[in-house]
Amino acid sequence: MTIKLITAFVLAFLFASAFGKYYVAWLRKIKAGQEIKENGPTWHMGKTGTPTMGGVMFILATALVCLTVGFEGMLRGEFVNIFIMLFACVFGAIGFLDDWEKLAKKQNLGLTAKAKFLLQLVASLVFVLLMRQIGYVRPSFYLFFVDKTIYMPEWLYFLLSSFIIVGTVNAVNITDGIDGLAAGTSIPVFLFFVGITMVFGDEFEQMGIMASAMIGGLLGFLIYNFNPAKCFMGDTGSLFLGGMIAALAYAYNMPFMLISLGFVFLMETLSDIIQVGYFKLSHGKRVFKMAPFHHHLEMGGWTGHKWKEKEIFTLFTGISLLMSVISFIVVSRHFMGL
Repeated sequence: MTIKLITAFVLAFLFASAFGKYYVAWLRKIKAGQEIKENGPTWHMGKTGTPTMGGVMFILATALVCLTVGFEGMLRGEFVNIFIMLFACVFGAIGFLDDWEKLAKKQNLGLTAKAKFLLQLVASLVFVLLMRQIGYVRPSFYLFFVDKTIYMPEWLYFLLSSFIIVGTVNAVNITDGIDGLAAGTSIPVFLFFVGITMVFGDEFEQMGIMASAMIGGLLGFLIYNFNPAKCFMGDTGSLFLGGMIAALAYAYNMPFMLISLGFVFLMETLSDIIQVGYFKLSHGKRVFKMAPFHHHLEMGGWTGHKWKEKEIFTLFTGISLLMSVISFIVVSRHFMGL
């Protein structure tokens, strides 16, 4: 199994990094440039025209690994990797429609929020129903940190799970606001899943292969997305990324670990909710200079120090790595009976 995990990582990295060289050039050629929000930090306006939809690099890299390194498992009748890949691709397709709308209209607004939400909710519900049908999930949530299982009616489980998945996907999307941030903070999450695969054993090999492929694909993508970015992942990439994280969490039957695993994504989302809520309640006052939180740091909020994009990338990726290590210790200690 270890050889397969390493192979998945190397193959995805090599494909994403090599493909990206030609793909970014092609995106420039067709003028697939990103429009920047006018209400964002003024220095971000210099990024206008940077190619978007770069997430295709790690999407194709992961698909390649799924169909090659994961092929032996499929011959044994293990198709969970296909279910996960298809589910993440559905979210990637929703993101693609959004990106395409932005490019066609030459603005930063794509699909309506209502349309995106409904499409994501339907996709999430279908995925959870499928995973329940093939026996990968049960209508209960196990809370590792308090060693307690919450049981519930299936209809409530399906509904709650759909909202958890949609929330996760959009939290990752919100984090994708500066160069490399969504990719950098996601890599430790996939490292967690690879580590858990090593603890759980061969039964979870197919999921581990997918997680390992995502690490390789994201590192290959970061060659072009790290500050200063040569391309952005776009909603195509960020929604696929969020879908993959949520799908793996359910495939391992530990969705509530997303609270600690996705701490950075949760922090970013809460900063947005707090900002909007307080603004309305206080009739125009703000908690943050700008939300989500990474923009607050960029603008020198609270301390006066205006964080550079590379500094925020390092800080947030470090926090994500720490939370992934804590999550791994909690889960592995539980299954080892420590």
